[in-house]
Amino acid sequence: MKKYLLIIALFISSFGFAQDVHFSQIQESPLWLNPANAGFMDGYFRAVANYRNQWMAMGNAYQTMAISVDASMLKTKKSKAYLGLGLFVFNDRAGVAKMGTTQGQIHINAIIKTSKKSKLGGAVYIGVNQNSANYASLTYANQYNGKEIDNTLGSGEAVTYESFINTDVGAGLNYEFSSANIDMLRDDIFSLKIGAAAHHLNQPVQKFASGSTYKLPMRFVGNVQARIDIKGTKFAILPSVIYLKQATASEITVGTHLRCRFKNPTKVTGVKSETGINIGVYYRLNDAIIPQVNLDMGKYAIGVAYDLNISKFKQVSNLNGGFEIYLKFMSLDDALFKRKREHGLN
Repeated sequence: MKKYLLIIALFISSFGFAQDVHFSQIQESPLWLNPANAGFMDGYFRAVANYRNQWMAMGNAYQTMAISVDASMLKTKKSKAYLGLGLFVFNDRAGVAKMGTTQGQIHINAIIKTSKKSKLGGAVYIGVNQNSANYASLTYANQYNGKEIDNTLGSGEAVTYESFINTDVGAGLNYEFSSANIDMLRDDIFSLKIGAAAHHLNQPVQKFASGSTYKLPMRFVGNVQARIDIKGTKFAILPSVIYLKQATASEITVGTHLRCRFKNPTKVTGVKSETGINIGVYYRLNDAIIPQVNLDMGKYAIGVAYDLNISKFKQVSNLNGGFEIYLKFMSLDDALFKRKREHGLN
């Protein structure tokens, strides 16, 4: 019975409110969070793959896969502005009917160097959403033959769901201040990043059935992230706060990573990058406690997280929430001559 109550609750939430999917390692799904993250990084190229499996206790869980690729263009010493370009694709599926969404977006971000230590980005995206489901795979109580569900028996149910495609538009802003105490061994960095975004600005109609006029609500995002290196140690603190709101639903996630540096980068050539491990705990208000571990190997990174559900669903979830993993590659601007040329940090 508990299992069926959970399925019903999730069914209602996905249909009744048509909310977006979400990630727990939000800072590692940059284009999902904010289109102004495209090219807004200390590097030239970035590729991230995300996978999330949520509500495994219910059987046919939500499975979300995303890939994002972004790059900075026209980034030179003399230019006060450059472009960030991004491509974001995700697929979300849930339940026996495999109801879900496939979405592709193109992001364009205009980035301005407001000073030697700060920059501002403003971006838009345009995308295409495709929604589908296989209702023929569903079974119903009136197909019970006295021993089991027999899907050869007629259900008598009229399926009105329709697959559909629509367009999607969003916009975002980012501001970052970054300072570094530079020496030949390593940099002690302080950075602060503030972002805001609005998704589904055109509120695309969700044509679940003939004559449907329901519009996907806009999703608003606000986030603050920081890096604070502890001078004279191998450690840094990476706190963040993220706020999401869509229609009547809202979400606040707050927490921090503690970073332990394994190796300093080679400052002049950039042949070797800084490596380390980030261990953190986040709290999604009234929903989950989220331990996270990220291994940073310079250009490459991998991270895992798990949601320990503490909401009212815990009676049926048994604290199970969602497992998540990401893989990342990034071409860095970590050599001293590059940092001086690009960011004027000397």
